[in-house]
Amino acid sequence: MFYEVIPEGKVEALTYDYDNSLLPGQIVMVPVGRRIVPGVVIKKVARPDFKTKTIVKVLYTTPLPKHLTKVIQFIHEYYLAASGSVVSMILPKGVEKKRRKTEHLFGDAINEEELGTACPSDTLRDSPSSSQSVVVPLNTAQKNALEGLQKAPGATKLLFGVTGSGKTNIYLKMANKALLEQKSTILLVPEIALTGQLVQVFRNYFGKHVLLIHSQQTEAERHLIFNKILNAKEPLVVIGPRSALFAPLNDLGLIIIDEEHESTYIQENAPRYSAIRVASFMANQLECHLILGSATPTIEDYYLAKQRHGIVKLTEKAKAEAIRPEIKIIDFKNRDNFSKNKYFSNSLLAAIKRNLEQGYQTLIFHNRRGSAPLTICENCGEEILCPNCFLPLTLHADTYNLSCHTCGFSKKVPVNCPKCGSPGLVHKGFGTKLLEAELRKLFPNARIRRFDADNKKGEGLDATYSEVKNGKVDILVGTQTVAKGLDLPKLATVGIVQADAGLALPDYLAEERVFQLLTQVMGRVGRGHLDTAEVYVQTFRPEHPVLEFAKNEDYQGFYRYIVRRRMAASFPPFAFVAKFEITLKTEKLVVKKVREAVKTLSKNHKLIVSPPQPAFHERTNKGYTWQFIVRSKSRKELSKICSLVDQNFKITLDPAGLL
Repeated sequence: MFYEVIPEGKVEALTYDYDNSLLPGQIVMVPVGRRIVPGVVIKKVARPDFKTKTIVKVLYTTPLPKHLTKVIQFIHEYYLAASGSVVSMILPKGVEKKRRKTEHLFGDAINEEELGTACPSDTLRDSPSSSQSVVVPLNTAQKNALEGLQKAPGATKLLFGVTGSGKTNIYLKMANKALLEQKSTILLVPEIALTGQLVQVFRNYFGKHVLLIHSQQTEAERHLIFNKILNAKEPLVVIGPRSALFAPLNDLGLIIIDEEHESTYIQENAPRYSAIRVASFMANQLECHLILGSATPTIEDYYLAKQRHGIVKLTEKAKAEAIRPEIKIIDFKNRDNFSKNKYFSNSLLAAIKRNLEQGYQTLIFHNRRGSAPLTICENCGEEILCPNCFLPLTLHADTYNLSCHTCGFSKKVPVNCPKCGSPGLVHKGFGTKLLEAELRKLFPNARIRRFDADNKKGEGLDATYSEVKNGKVDILVGTQTVAKGLDLPKLATVGIVQADAGLALPDYLAEERVFQLLTQVMGRVGRGHLDTAEVYVQTFRPEHPVLEFAKNEDYQGFYRYIVRRRMAASFPPFAFVAKFEITLKTEKLVVKKVREAVKTLSKNHKLIVSPPQPAFHERTNKGYTWQFIVRSKSRKELSKICSLVDQNFKITLDPAGLL
């Protein structure tokens, strides 16, 4: 008998022979070249007219669920990805190895290190039986939203709920309903490190039915969890980041994607895909519910849901005590506002002092880590650049190192300019480390903690959340890490140090990302714990409409503003986008190749082809990179033209493109 099998790696389906009968979805070991690798059986085929190799071994008698074999083909076709790379993503590493079972992964007890900020084991309750529903209290607005989600047409529904509206309670009710119907649930979260509260709530209600998947687990742990899910005899709730979407659950009845606007749901490395789009495909195949939850949904998802009448709004705060924060826009250009300190306005400093006296917390947000993003010679103007990426190196004053935040290169700060020998090197700009150091000078007795990607293991927000929550930290300083999912009872003030950072980036998504981030940061206060809530927004562009929309919590106004601009410029959701990028050793050659490709594709009148330009990271140690953008109202048209350009081009179809 002969079977089509997709092996792991950058390969497509291959035909093998095997003496015994196999089912689609079974995991096997097959020879590819000189290697023996895992693969997934796709289907039985007729005898080919060429010699075939033999399947070496069957690893699992239980096949992958049918929807996952269809997902492999979908990602291959929709994102132009190698089928084998999708298989590599779905199967756990070391799937061919034998593992020793570790009970704590599957029992009621929670491994604190695994979960981050988990609840203690003795707070877990028994799982719901197949005939008894757990009690989740809902207010009137939540009840109406739940009813709306169940009645809305189609598989995909958008739960548009303001920050603090209690979306988690609705997730619980829907997951409980699925369990009672003997259906499993997948709950995707943007970052597992910041979702301890959410995991705790689900484990409190559903106990051993809840399994957690995340990247910090070992290879053996991921493999054991994969085995547990594949062979499960009862429904489960699987929680994790985007990779949890590929959990091999049979009888999947519900997919929930919390904070669906987060960029972490897009995988940037191959195979590049959007978890939102793949989940939508799965939900349509399985005819199950897909719930997208967010206070700031992406423009594309809101537009699509609006067209399909799939929006359910939750506009009331869950707690009656919740208050709207007082938001103050502070012009960075007016130095009278900064007479006491050049980074923190007078009014923000006064608020920090007041909070320290009253035992309240302050959150200082700036989406740039390090101490200073630019080191330059005052004498000759030479910038100190990364030798690999040719991008400015960032100063980290605590270690007195210059580091590249793109490739990780690091070196000590030179004493003299490497070009002219002058000692006049100066550091420009500021990041979270500099802000932390400045605050320690201003408030020497305050308990100050910085949370960003530079934290060492065990010092991050996930590891110290209970300490922060209980008020043992007075001032938090951080990047977007501190903007998501935090509910801090003692937090009274948020200071956004430079709110317009990111608006000037050459990206059609720049304004949307800034609006989402500002809205999420502002939503950390006024959640019903205190009778005071204030936000200080420092900016060089106080008149910018995005800041005004964020200040007024006006998503609808922001949506209309962006949609008009996108429609006029033919950007998503009104067109599909593909980026063509090529890297060659010399600038002359790369420019020639890009111009040739643009000329070829411009002949197709169904396309909008942008002029060629240097990539954001134009020069690296691999050579020079140039790019151009192609837009079309037809995704099929974009897929069709990919074969018309030089094969050295890296082609990226917009992963968030509408289905």
